[in-house]
Amino acid sequence: MNWISNFVKPRINSLFSRREVPEHLWSKCDGCGTMLFHRELSENLNVCTSCGHHMALGPRERFAALFDNGAFSEIEVPRPITDPLHFRDQKRYPDRMKSAQRETGEAEAILVAQGEVGQTPIIAAAHDFRFMGGSMGMYVGNAVIAAADVATGKKRPLVLFCAAGGARMQEGILSLMQMPRTTVAIERVKEAGLPYVVVLTHPTTGGVTASYAMLGDVQIAEPDALICFAGPRVIEQTIGERLPEGFQRAEYLLDHGMLDRVTHRKDMREELITVLRMLLGMPPAIKGDLPPPDRDISTPAAATPPDSSRKRAKAEGR
Repeated sequence: MNWISNFVKPRINSLFSRREVPEHLWSKCDGCGTMLFHRELSENLNVCTSCGHHMALGPRERFAALFDNGAFSEIEVPRPITDPLHFRDQKRYPDRMKSAQRETGEAEAILVAQGEVGQTPIIAAAHDFRFMGGSMGMYVGNAVIAAADVATGKKRPLVLFCAAGGARMQEGILSLMQMPRTTVAIERVKEAGLPYVVVLTHPTTGGVTASYAMLGDVQIAEPDALICFAGPRVIEQTIGERLPEGFQRAEYLLDHGMLDRVTHRKDMREELITVLRMLLGMPPAIKGDLPPPDRDISTPAAATPPDSSRKRAKAEGR
């Protein structure tokens, strides 16, 4: 037995050979091309730490950052017929659905949940663009209607995060029928006197933009989000002219009166707390986890500092 070739050499090779690097540890920013460590990117809510580019964020991660202590419960959505048109292109529609479900771990392109934001109970829905481009099919229509029904039933505001490529072509006219269905559902929320706030993320296009995505009492968008019905490339090819720089982006639409705010993702929670409490006629939220005090701040107990506080103030020369 040659112990040098059979033992020593493999041992040396194992010490100096390159170790395999697990996948998905690094992500490349679509804006500046910087390689970002996955943990750092996740802690920054999928916003590039170099250029501030807002990458896609799944609905569960978004809700975890939105709701108090990340606690929320899902709202059940009625399931429609799986393949009503027996559609097939390069793949059968059911096969595309199964592939999207494996890749995302979600049943469909939207998630509906309820919880508290700044101690204000709300109903929220969020598109998942990873699931077939967040496209609007019958399930998405049912989800928006379910969110609106729960909101009106429990007298809670409705917040909707949009990220969609439009109507789902595999469901044809049945997909387009979700536009009037969801519009009627949102109208019921408004008739009940409840706030409906829309947060537009990149991208929000097509039939979603032409229906419930642009019906909010307050329209907020993330920076540089593409918001349109037909994309800029289609428009340029149609009119034969070059469009202005930043056309159909969030900042452009804000300057032209289509939006109320453009808010960074890390500031979105505080922005929504302020807007919702204002629309509900509630006092501003108290910072921190403690509930607001029950007693009147004008009472002597609240207005007069205790003896220890007075002694501390006197010792500090105040």
